[in-house]
Amino acid sequence: MNATREVEVGSEAAVGADATEGGADLESLFAIHYKWMARLIAKVTRDPARAEELAVEALLRWSGDGKSPGDGPERMLRRTALRLGIDELRRATRRARYESVVTFLRAPPTPEELTSAEEERERVRLVLGRLRPQQSALLLLRSDGLSYGELAATLGLNPASIGTQLSRAQQAFRKEYTKRYGEK
Repeated sequence: MNATREVEVGSEAAVGADATEGGADLESLFAIHYKWMARLIAKVTRDPARAEELAVEALLRWSGDGKSPGDGPERMLRRTALRLGIDELRRATRRARYESVVTFLRAPPTPEELTSAEEERERVRLVLGRLRPQQSALLLLRSDGLSYGELAATLGLNPASIGTQLSRAQQAFRKEYTKRYGEK
């Protein structure tokens, strides 16, 4: 029997096929439950992109069990989604802890590394000084994270030409750097 019924899931109402009788395939489960599952997991993880991946994983896990719970898939899917979200939080916490330990244990830079880094910065400054002022400004502002729109507004340029001008500035930088210091 494939009767349609309304199922209340959290604050979301979903209309779908009766999955209790094994008639629900993965596609119909996905169509009915994916959005609310992704939102639920995103509330736990605070990462919408990862939540979408975990929602798909939850649907695949549930459909792979071959089980058909007596009260429908919603409860099992909600439980699976929450567990995956919590597991993701635990993984992120462990990863952050290990990364902080590795950062703490990393040896400080040697005097040679500090000198080499300062020499490289000086080379970059000299090459930027040899470029046209607009090219230098484009490269410096882009390295600070400005978007194409912000670059155009800051420098008073046409937004449609920023990509081309930035590419030309990068090519000019490479050419001047190679001319002065050779291939790196």
